Amino acid sequence: MDILYWFESIRVPVLNEFMLLVTRFGEETLFLVAAMTMLWCVDKRKSYYLLAVGFLGLISNQFLKITCRIPRPWVLDPEFTILEQAREAAAGYSFPSGHTQTAVGTFGSIAAVTKNRVVKTLCVAICILVPISRMYVGVHTPLDVSVAAVMALLLICVLQPMAGEKSKKWMPWIMGGMVLCALAFWGYIELFPFPADIDAHNYSSAVSNAYKFLGAIVGFAVVYIVDEKWLHFEVKAVWWAQIIKVAIGFVLVLLVKSGLKAPLNALIGASAGAAVRYFLIVIVAGIVWPLSFKFFKGLGNKE
Repeated sequence: MDILYWFESIRVPVLNEFMLLVTRFGEETLFLVAAMTMLWCVDKRKSYYLLAVGFLGLISNQFLKITCRIPRPWVLDPEFTILEQAREAAAGYSFPSGHTQTAVGTFGSIAAVTKNRVVKTLCVAICILVPISRMYVGVHTPLDVSVAAVMALLLICVLQPMAGEKSKKWMPWIMGGMVLCALAFWGYIELFPFPADIDAHNYSSAVSNAYKFLGAIVGFAVVYIVDEKWLHFEVKAVWWAQIIKVAIGFVLVLLVKSGLKAPLNALIGASAGAAVRYFLIVIVAGIVWPLSFKFFKGLGNKE
């Protein structure tokens, strides 16, 4: 806690706002934007790599959270204060840091595959600043962020073959492994006899995440198979067409993510609804929307 108290002692309004902005780079929305932009506009192989690092990182992170069940810093030490603006996004157990896992996994993957020095430098800076911001705002300890960062870096290294020239050799094995990991986590959450005093909110969050991961990863496997066998969508287009492609595609994905939540929850329940919804999000992003890419490529040709 000494480090957290030091960060607490140097808080000033300007730095507070900066750190609150930086910490948002570890949120799910930024992960989705980065993954979809790479999938739709840059390189499918590299996007699969980024998605695999992200999905497996989230599963390992959530497994440790619900298994270790370590409270947040302000719960461990009631004398410690956090930035109140960060409290809402700090639901769930503390160890390890989900924002750090997402930020280092996402931007570390991009840094690993890009040759652009400016992009690489910015990504590395984000990987460093997000863990610092989580401690500065007071929602994580050094152990929380360091373990999350190490797990993300390990996945970046281990899954590196997915971004290489021989990725097709590894993809079926990695996809199969991801589905098995998602099934294992789902089974663990549903079948393990957790203690009666487990925090209800945290357990509910873990159950929801287990179903989301299962739906998203099964959808990811379906997208890979469909594209390899039939779709073969191309990502190239003129720059302004790429911007339109990403903007409309992201709105479409958000409509699926938000618009189907209430109907699916009412129809099949919150847990199954989460699995179906995240499956459909991935299917729309990886199969349905790419059906329009010939049109966007044609705009580039006319240009």
